[in-house]
Amino acid sequence: MEYLNQQIKKVALILSFFILTITTVSAQGTGTIKGKVLTNDNKPAEGVSISIKGINKPTIADNDGGFEIKKAPAGTQILIITLVGYNDLQEEVTVVTGETVTTNIQLTLSNTELNQVVVLSNKSAFKTNRISSSLRLQSAIIEIPQNIQVITGKLIQDQQIYDMLEGVTRNVSGATRVEHWDNYANITMRGSQVAAFRNGMNVSTTWGPLTEDMSMVERIEFVKGPAGFMLANGNPSGFYNVVTKKPSGRTKGEANISLGSFDMYRAAFDLDGKLTKDGKFLYRLNVMGQKKRSHRPFDFNDRYSIAPVIKYVPNDKTAITLEYTQQFSKVNIIGSNYVFSNNAYADLPRNFTTGEPNFDPTKMTDKSLLGILEQKINSDWKFTAQGSYFNYKQQGMSMWPQWPGFDPANTNILTRGVSIWDVLGITGTGQIFVNGQVKTGSVNHKILSGFDISDKMYYHDWSQSAALNGYDAAGNIVPFDIYNPIHGNVPDDKMPIFDRSKDIKDRGVKYHNGYNAFYLQDEIGLFEDKLRVTLAGRYTTLRTSDVYSGSFKNSKFTPRVGVSYSINKNTAAYFVSDQSFNENYGTDWEGKSFNPQTGSNLEFGFKRDWMNGKWNSVIAVYQITNKNILTADPEHSTGAIQYSRQSGEQKVKGVEVDVRGEIFKNLDVVINYAYTEAKITKDSDPALVGTQVAGTSKHIQNTWLNYKMDHGTLNGLGLSLGYQYQVDRSPWFVSKDQNSMLPNYFRVDGGVTYQKGKMIYNVIVNNVLNKYLYSGGKYNPGYYYWQAEPGTNVRLSVSYKF
Repeated sequence: MEYLNQQIKKVALILSFFILTITTVSAQGTGTIKGKVLTNDNKPAEGVSISIKGINKPTIADNDGGFEIKKAPAGTQILIITLVGYNDLQEEVTVVTGETVTTNIQLTLSNTELNQVVVLSNKSAFKTNRISSSLRLQSAIIEIPQNIQVITGKLIQDQQIYDMLEGVTRNVSGATRVEHWDNYANITMRGSQVAAFRNGMNVSTTWGPLTEDMSMVERIEFVKGPAGFMLANGNPSGFYNVVTKKPSGRTKGEANISLGSFDMYRAAFDLDGKLTKDGKFLYRLNVMGQKKRSHRPFDFNDRYSIAPVIKYVPNDKTAITLEYTQQFSKVNIIGSNYVFSNNAYADLPRNFTTGEPNFDPTKMTDKSLLGILEQKINSDWKFTAQGSYFNYKQQGMSMWPQWPGFDPANTNILTRGVSIWDVLGITGTGQIFVNGQVKTGSVNHKILSGFDISDKMYYHDWSQSAALNGYDAAGNIVPFDIYNPIHGNVPDDKMPIFDRSKDIKDRGVKYHNGYNAFYLQDEIGLFEDKLRVTLAGRYTTLRTSDVYSGSFKNSKFTPRVGVSYSINKNTAAYFVSDQSFNENYGTDWEGKSFNPQTGSNLEFGFKRDWMNGKWNSVIAVYQITNKNILTADPEHSTGAIQYSRQSGEQKVKGVEVDVRGEIFKNLDVVINYAYTEAKITKDSDPALVGTQVAGTSKHIQNTWLNYKMDHGTLNGLGLSLGYQYQVDRSPWFVSKDQNSMLPNYFRVDGGVTYQKGKMIYNVIVNNVLNKYLYSGGKYNPGYYYWQAEPGTNVRLSVSYKF
């Protein structure tokens, strides 16, 4: 209760600060500015940002390029029009009180995007009509026969999301975060864990790399379904693609400082501009530093990241981009965010910890290099070659109870275990592809074809472990009672010492996975492109080797058929049939490698832009069949050694609804719902057939509302409120014990923003109702484990744009 009162006082203090900051705008006459924005080829510039210089009244052009700004101050005003790929434009207009002034604007092409209209810096917080170029497709989202949801950088900033371990998934139907180990995001969607992509490349591995800090992220694209044809291998549920910030060709910057609960201090800087006056050399630099403690004693997460990017654009046909990223994270110990009990979920305080204050910290360093060559062949065709190199190093320890966990004679006594956990991961990826358009008679063709190559080598060392004991003054072992825990009684000389005399390549378990693939797609446009038929195929060869079973190769052709029909310019229906084929990591109890995972997806959907593009909606119905899925193997698992097995087959059926955009004047929303029926249909254990797939929720419904005022005394003030609701949640590990099912999840968050000139103030209050929220499961020995979220907590950020 004392903690909650402290948080309420903080919120009250911050809100008082905002009220004192708001200044009254002197009364004056107003009028309306109306117009239309066209690109250089006389096409509507949908999604373009229009604002009045020095006044907080931005708007976004609709699908016809039209815009309207009401209650604009009378007098001479300067409109600022920005669209990535085009030169910035300033247009002077004269506003007369009570009248409407009309202006038509035409943009001139910039060479920084190679003549592509790729809207990445859209000022709309919630909605965009375009995918990034890293997804390789040439069509607008409404025309693609697939459910693709884009989380814009503006929305991420408004919700004060700092990494993938936080609330990103609330913005996408059916996506949830299922536990984590401080380093990577375990996100489930459509019945299974989805692959992590960065800039169109699959970076998923068994443990890593380090999840992206949002300071360097432009947007996140959730692609539902296999879609392996257009990127790289991924499972049939889909993937998320993190798009990092690139140079825009504009000279601008932003500084952000954040404070928050649990002694959180964070600073980030984003610099964007030209290295040479002629604009041929561009740069982008994002840096971030963070110190943050936890609602659990002794836990912390100190991070920094640096992401410099240089882009060379010698002419309007060629661009070369070179990006380096370095991220570092230091935590007390991995695994101390778990709570354990023999009795039930949530029977211990959410600040419970098995950790100690004098652990050697676990350190994680993620370095990557990305190179992109883009060459425009002519006005219709483009060639792209890109490659990436990832180097992930982790040195530290992890915690988990030693077998059997709890003392059989006293189920309150937990035997804590500590093990070494060092990782070295080296990943190389290469992609070469061409995309373009050609016309045969009255039929249009959008062609995409290319090669993908990937090689992932990972070494993990968790071979050394020891019990963690506390001691009294006489040197006697003090049992760890979960209901009366004693911390700080493990002397430094009693801490486990691990042998790192050998290189990790000599002492670690090796996992080696790779693939190469060729793919070809033709999107056939019929009846003036109202009907679009997609025919595609991908031939993939997987390579796997490890210390247990040597190596193997496996190849498969996966076809794709899609149909999208535009009922009118704002409405489309689609169908897609797609397949996936990707590696299974690890080995079974006999040391044999697993067969590749295969999956198929059938999906129907309906997309619509409302109010001519102000907001949109997607309804999708799908069925996925997964084969060779790994699940726990309790028959051959003993103590700390846990094996997996290929459970046979799983079927997932579902319905998804996504709504995002400005549904009323100044009211932006993200509303989504997903019904997911994920069941095991074949398994070597008949008792598991029919049970819910691990880590899934049957019903997920999320809402986020944001209302911003753009006139009067409260001009610049914004209010946000949202919730996350999950029903019928299954634990991370599948179990025949219905008592292991997780309770329903309901969390409310809210915020206040205030923008005045170049300054933006943002307060977010998470878990407003102070609910005890968690995810977890029932472990094989029979005890419960879970990760508890913090109670009510507050974040305040102040940003300055220049």
